[in-house]
Amino acid sequence: MRNDAVTPNRLFLAALRPTLSEVALPQEAAAMAAYMKSSMPFLGVSCPTVRKSVRALAKEHPFTGVEQLGATVVQLWAGAEFREERYAAIMLTDSRLARGQMRLLPFYAGVVETGQWWDYVDSVAPRLCELLQAHRDVMDPLLRAWSTHANFWFRRAAIIAQLPAKESTDTGLLHQVIAANLGDTEFFIRKAIGWALRQYAKTDPDWVRDFVTRHGGQLSPLSRREALKHLDG
Repeated sequence: MRNDAVTPNRLFLAALRPTLSEVALPQEAAAMAAYMKSSMPFLGVSCPTVRKSVRALAKEHPFTGVEQLGATVVQLWAGAEFREERYAAIMLTDSRLARGQMRLLPFYAGVVETGQWWDYVDSVAPRLCELLQAHRDVMDPLLRAWSTHANFWFRRAAIIAQLPAKESTDTGLLHQVIAANLGDTEFFIRKAIGWALRQYAKTDPDWVRDFVTRHGGQLSPLSRREALKHLDG
């Protein structure tokens, strides 16, 4: 995304930290950072409260278009001093203005590459699903490529990208991104595989049972247990 010629939403950026500080519980900040194993400090604001604040500020200081929103989230992510500010950047993309906009793909990829932790990666996964539904010709090969990426966070993103898809799930894509990672010993990959299968089992339990049957010898115990969590018995 080229944001060098686009002015970010300065009013939104200027108001965000003071707004979050007003609703923060500073006594909770250290525990939040410890739980997330974060070197970036927290202000002490819960995610629902961050989301509420972001929506209120976006209404008070509206964006002129997706280009300005894109420039704003890039600047907010890069200049964040507190983890909640990075959450706010991602939350801004969960809006009618931003959903399904390919202009924001470089931002999502940047979150995965520089964030490198599950809270960030899992937060952009629904946005990747929206892009896949709107731009399958671009996103299908991209997610297949990400499924073999050297950085395992890209692989996690590819595996969980279709979590919200339900009946629109591309099972060929789902099969490939999971199969490419069956031998991985990384916890966050094994957990992602189980999560993706468990979620799709709500839509097509027979497909998931068949996948587990055919790949049972390759699935880790964690992935298998998660996949069959609501199917056993």
